[in-house]
Amino acid sequence: MLSDNVKSYLHLHVIVFIWGFTAVLGALISLDALPLVWYRMVLAVGFILLYVWYKKIPLQIPTKILLQLLFAGVVIALHWFTFFRAIKVSNVSVTLACLSTGAFFTSFLEPILFGRKVIWYEVFFGVIVIIGLSIIFHVESQYFEGILLGLSSAFLSALFSVYNSKFAKVYDPTLISFYELTGGIVFFSLLLLGTNSFSSSFFQISTSDWIYLAILSSLCTAYAFIASVKVMRFLSPYTVMLTINLEPIYGIILAVLVFQEKEKMNPQFYVGALIILITVIANGIVKYYKSKD
Repeated sequence: MLSDNVKSYLHLHVIVFIWGFTAVLGALISLDALPLVWYRMVLAVGFILLYVWYKKIPLQIPTKILLQLLFAGVVIALHWFTFFRAIKVSNVSVTLACLSTGAFFTSFLEPILFGRKVIWYEVFFGVIVIIGLSIIFHVESQYFEGILLGLSSAFLSALFSVYNSKFAKVYDPTLISFYELTGGIVFFSLLLLGTNSFSSSFFQISTSDWIYLAILSSLCTAYAFIASVKVMRFLSPYTVMLTINLEPIYGIILAVLVFQEKEKMNPQFYVGALIILITVIANGIVKYYKSKD
């Protein structure tokens, strides 16, 4: 029999692979980024409610925590919007390369939000990441908007991770997921209402898009959202960090297999992306050994 740690490690790899596939689904779905994210969250909440009903999970929570979770939901919704928008205006490879900078945004957000001092090696690694990004900017300048959106998505992902970390160890992951996704739905629904976007065409969706949305909302959102919190209870932050950094690799490989020529980039792009990825992993390794001192 496999231990809980080994099963959680294998489970985490499956989750990270699913996250990489999310980018491919975003490119396959013909909807614009905003309706895509709205449908993703609405369907995901529906799947979560079915799970809550089946497991009889109580949804009671203090009002203060509820408001904080709803706010976190707005952040993750904006992260997904900028992520899918970046894919629409550039491609999967560019978006995922930029998204891999999230760990460095986290390194600078933690001192700001939690009062931790800035660490010299994080600044050093941050400079190397900028070098990798500058190479990507130089050789793929036609994707300028996509790169900016991808970096915005990475920042919002880091902000969500830092903000959400205080809830993950205290509350049920299903409960967290339900209220955060609900917060995102409320925010985007108000935005869509304010711009008169809930027209008849908004609800006219092709069969293929419904299939992709069902996979995106159930497997890639409801399941992955809850499962990722659960496995982190058995694995060290170091193991989680190294494994999650495989997401851009999985995603880019899948994108090349699915979209072929559209995703084949200038060789210098892969040099820049590799510099970013190696630097992020090196940062995690240094952090791990520093924590042992």
